[in-house]
Amino acid sequence: MKLNYKIIFHFFGLLCLFNGGFMILSTLISLIYDDGVTLELFGAGLLVLLVGGISMFLTKGHKKELNKRDGYIVVAFGWIVMALTGTIPYLTTGAIPGFTNAFFETMSGYTTTGATILSDIEAVPKGVLFWRSMTHWIGGMGIIVLAIAILPLLGIGGMQLFAAEAPGPNADKLHPRITDTAKRLWLIYFGYTAAETILLQVAGMSFFDAINHSLCTLSTGGFSTKNASVAYWNGQPIIQYIIILFMFLAGTNFVLSYFAFKGKIQKAIFDEEFKLYFKFIALFTIIASLIIYFNADFSISSIDHPMVYGKAEASFRHALFQVISVITTTGFITADYTLWTPFLVVFFFGLMFLGGSAGSTSGGVKVVRHMIMIKNGFLEFKRALHPNAILPVRYNQKAVPGNIVFNILGFFILYMLSFIVGALVFSMFKIDFESAIGLSASSLGNVGPALGNFGPVNNYEALPALGKWWSSFLMLIGRLELFTVLILLTPFFWRNR
Repeated sequence: MKLNYKIIFHFFGLLCLFNGGFMILSTLISLIYDDGVTLELFGAGLLVLLVGGISMFLTKGHKKELNKRDGYIVVAFGWIVMALTGTIPYLTTGAIPGFTNAFFETMSGYTTTGATILSDIEAVPKGVLFWRSMTHWIGGMGIIVLAIAILPLLGIGGMQLFAAEAPGPNADKLHPRITDTAKRLWLIYFGYTAAETILLQVAGMSFFDAINHSLCTLSTGGFSTKNASVAYWNGQPIIQYIIILFMFLAGTNFVLSYFAFKGKIQKAIFDEEFKLYFKFIALFTIIASLIIYFNADFSISSIDHPMVYGKAEASFRHALFQVISVITTTGFITADYTLWTPFLVVFFFGLMFLGGSAGSTSGGVKVVRHMIMIKNGFLEFKRALHPNAILPVRYNQKAVPGNIVFNILGFFILYMLSFIVGALVFSMFKIDFESAIGLSASSLGNVGPALGNFGPVNNYEALPALGKWWSSFLMLIGRLELFTVLILLTPFFWRNR
């Protein structure tokens, strides 16, 4: 089975057109706020549009067939193409000097990791900050899913791409045609973003801060326009509660949101994964809030604000915010949780491996995978007592096919191996143990804040250049759920048969 190089590069050109278009949108923000880099941003956008246009022109007349191998290449290399072209606004404006730093920031954006090398975010021009947030928003629902919505215009089917890129162990369709699925998902995504922007503005944020934080919340990204992240609004609890709500929604399967809007609320509420996701958040929040209330010293925990509604409310809010932020891999912070007690440091480190729901914009392993692994584990006890019994794993009252169970077990093993190898490589750069395991878990899970020297109140600027490239690779394979990228490293993938 030969690769269809023409359609692959045609698709790369299309992605560049998307990228360039959003850069031009950032130029408008730069012009409105007169931040001094309008021409540089406009030049970057034109350059990327030109590259995309030339690529599409040179690949006209391609075969309109996209096989599975083509799909994997388009997804994996498409993200790299987007990241490479996405560095241009940082370089032309001088906001981020050096290609390595610019690439790291861009990859962190598209993979919705939220790790940054910027020390003084508030000094960055507003147009560049908007572009930075936009990389989150584009990456959140998936560059490829966005493109699928317009593929019919090119006469190309998109099922192969959706299977390779859609988050979670399976792609739950809303409509028989995948392009219609993509459109519905993007409509919900856009609607949530607009709603959060309005609510944050009403609650007291400026329009610029509101739209940027909305872009980064719904994508479960975590880039902020403030050096202190969401801790900047510690004295305005309503703002943090609004962000909590939309982080929760962003970590929920978007298909369930669609069902809820269609009036099928019971189908959403009684979904097994959603119920477990909700229970996890409730349980972990109770544990964290009790420990913060009774053990954490507010004077040294970076919760340096007037306790508007008292210590109990502050303990609950900070616990809820950080639990949801880490589980959904958003990465916003309201406090430095590494100062809250050693137990909570390990606690939040463990949450980095949880992840939100399948079909959400969050990273990590995903709740449904944990659920199926736990159910399968309990069934192994029954199988040991009744070896001849047929005991399938059930999810939403349906038997899960054995190949999906094996795929999930294989994914988890590969995920943990990637985490261990990731930490080992970081340790080669003379990074201490706590920081190395934190960097590996955070990069692979697309969380953002790590541990040690790269904790919630620190950035990644001190990471060596090779460490930034390694972290970028972990972000990419984590965002594309391992198999999509790692399969390209196998020799049999490239054999023409």
